[in-house]
Amino acid sequence: MLPRPSAPVAGWMRFARILVAVAAVGVFSGCASHYLDASTKEVAAAQYKKPAQAKPVQLLFEFQSKGVINTRATDYLKVQVGEQVKASGLFSVVDDKAVPGGALLSITLNNVPLTDDAFSKGFMTGLTFGLAGSTVSDGYVCTVKYLNGGPAEPITKVARHAIHTTMGATATPEKATKAENIEAAVRTMTREIVSNTLNDLSNDATFK
Repeated sequence: MLPRPSAPVAGWMRFARILVAVAAVGVFSGCASHYLDASTKEVAAAQYKKPAQAKPVQLLFEFQSKGVINTRATDYLKVQVGEQVKASGLFSVVDDKAVPGGALLSITLNNVPLTDDAFSKGFMTGLTFGLAGSTVSDGYVCTVKYLNGGPAEPITKVARHAIHTTMGATATPEKATKAENIEAAVRTMTREIVSNTLNDLSNDATFK
């Protein structure tokens, strides 16, 4: 009997497209490594430009897969994103309900494919028992929109990131950092990409 994918991988398969390929390879070869693209670095909250007087804000977070809401992933990452926004020092209060003044912060994290036909690549790598290799890359686009509760236009900031998964005899991706596993990769990617959008928001001249 062929080995089944590990429980952590099986759990993430439901919401990350990258794991479809990972699961396919896991069934046949059991060999997959995950790397964070080094182009996007975490920006420490201490570097954000803090407002003169922080205001309360309502936070809305949504994880999407190719533009379609993914409830499972949203629920999994919602607390992490909320804690990160609270620790940013940009707002006096962060709540999931309406706040006095009506300020609203919307964070959307969209998982988009960067590698065509990822499943076929993973499947063929498995059939060669790891002798051949391939790399599956998943892109992530984080869009932050902030409304201050007044008549001003919303402030929009966008950041991008990627997770690369290698299977079989494939060289380590250039300019990438290896993650312990896919869960660690996704959580780190989320923290890094959100930090960049929050930093850009804090440095916007209209953010007060």
